[in-house]
Amino acid sequence: MAISLFDMFKIGIGPSSSHTVGPMKAAHLFASGLEQQGLLTQVSRVQSQLFGSLGATGKGHGSGPAVLLGLEGHQPDQIDPSIVPTRAREITGAEQLLLAGSHRIDYDERQDLIYHRQESLPFHANGMSFTAYDVAGNIVSHRVYYSVGGGFVVDEEAAGADRIVEDETALPYPFRTGEELLQICRQSGCSIAEVMLKNELTWRTEAEIRTGILDIWQVMQDCVQSGIRNEGILPGGLKVKRRAAALHRDLSNRTRMDMITPSLGALDWVNLYALAVNEENAAGGRIVTAPTNGAAGIIPAVLHYYINFCPNSNEEGVIRFLLTAAAVGILFKENASISGAEVGCQGEVGSACAMAAAGLAEATGGTPEQVENAAEIGMEHNLGLTCDPIGGLVQVPCIERNAMGSMKAINAASLALRGDGKHFVSLDKVILTMRDTGRDMHEKYKETSRGGLAVNIIEC
Repeated sequence: MAISLFDMFKIGIGPSSSHTVGPMKAAHLFASGLEQQGLLTQVSRVQSQLFGSLGATGKGHGSGPAVLLGLEGHQPDQIDPSIVPTRAREITGAEQLLLAGSHRIDYDERQDLIYHRQESLPFHANGMSFTAYDVAGNIVSHRVYYSVGGGFVVDEEAAGADRIVEDETALPYPFRTGEELLQICRQSGCSIAEVMLKNELTWRTEAEIRTGILDIWQVMQDCVQSGIRNEGILPGGLKVKRRAAALHRDLSNRTRMDMITPSLGALDWVNLYALAVNEENAAGGRIVTAPTNGAAGIIPAVLHYYINFCPNSNEEGVIRFLLTAAAVGILFKENASISGAEVGCQGEVGSACAMAAAGLAEATGGTPEQVENAAEIGMEHNLGLTCDPIGGLVQVPCIERNAMGSMKAINAASLALRGDGKHFVSLDKVILTMRDTGRDMHEKYKETSRGGLAVNIIEC
């Protein structure tokens, strides 16, 4: 199985890759499938059902509006995020939607969008089903999909293989483990970024790859700038105040000499970058899943740190950073999980921290062994991290958690670069441990809002 950088980094919308991006993609797949099979005009009604974590926290994550817009033919990488809440209200108010963008059908929110808070489907915590009926109430089509983290979606036929992408492309340098990746680097004399680039050439030209990576970087920069500009209260009912704009004004009015030390001043800016991205995510803005939306602020924050505070930083370093981060992300995707609903936040913030640490180590001249060490440190110190969002919203503790994950990533890279790449625990072992820890973790701590902070903090 082959996974591309452009599978790991997707342009989408907030607040959640698994609960917003995935359901929109699944609904779009269902609607387009009806159209391709010539069944569209037979459909009078579509019932969407959300199970497991989607059912438990889908309302707070915007899953319902995402499903409705997906059924109307929209895709998360193309839609204007600002139209989603408005159009969802229009569909609900008019009690009609345009299936696949052209076929008008009835819509009754009480019957046609069902959240199963206690019931799960067999193969993954983020399950959903779509059933199309004709005017007589007969089933025209029924499909089950799973949103398996990071915007990846598989149907029930692929269940059981839900951590991988159904792409049989033969790569010049296939790898499934960190040790295999290091061995390739030793034998070829390539860096991890160079190995990833050679694999990416299977799908695209080098010019297309570089342009695509810089486009992703541009969306990350735009997201930070939007987060800095926008103020007010985040939607959802918790009344969480956006902080990035005020923090930016404060930092912009101070010189580095006004701060405790230049290095601590840099970390203030890293906090700003991460907060800006995740406040935009919480508001449903344009986001790069990196590798998920819940952890989307870490890689952009560390990349901004690289560009603004690391000597000799440049676009080439950005490209190496993201190629390397993607390679590490693939290891987590194939051997464990990047889904908070499956393994807790260690699979989201932990994976993103490891990816960012590896990317920073690569961009600043680290050897493959140092890069692997940086990723291992980043993940090791996020083991056991639970996913317990208050109110089912990607706000508390998620926004600040990205700032903390960004700090850990920078420190992990620094620690690794100060060493020679030799270390006691391998990246493969820590990924295995994360997977096992996720399996042992109680379900209430895996994006259900039924444990931890979600039940110990009064929503007000």
